[in-house]
Amino acid sequence: MSNLNIQVIHGPNLNMLGSREPGHYGTQSLADINEELIALGDKLNVRVTTFQSNHEGEIVDKIQQLKVDGLIINPAAYTHTSIAIRDALLAVKIPFIEVHLSNIHRREDFRHKSMLVDVATAVVAGFGAQSYSLALRGLHHKLTQETNNT
Repeated sequence: MSNLNIQVIHGPNLNMLGSREPGHYGTQSLADINEELIALGDKLNVRVTTFQSNHEGEIVDKIQQLKVDGLIINPAAYTHTSIAIRDALLAVKIPFIEVHLSNIHRREDFRHKSMLVDVATAVVAGFGAQSYSLALRGLHHKLTQETNNT
């Protein structure tokens, strides 16, 4: 039985991973990434669930319904525009890691601004699909450290 529950939310166009701009996003599919996260979660004794939507409102609804210990979110293009996602994350008060496959600071200027960075527990970017596993390991460490210190 898992000690922790962590939700992973993937934003718009991430369902196209593997074929969409592999120079920026790599060749792994979203299904491959999810399988790896679930397997890593099993090793860490963490229940990992995943969700992907191209629709901002569906992502907000999902965040509002969460009953988990932590969240990993790749808001994709909504990183730079969505006050609604930011407000939902602030409302639920769940520790979260913002994730990006590419290093958004080495890309177009409009990608440099994140609506979430100042309220995120941490940010992992630029490691391709490994950004997710690094985020999972980091969030697991933070959550278990807090549990052990209380």
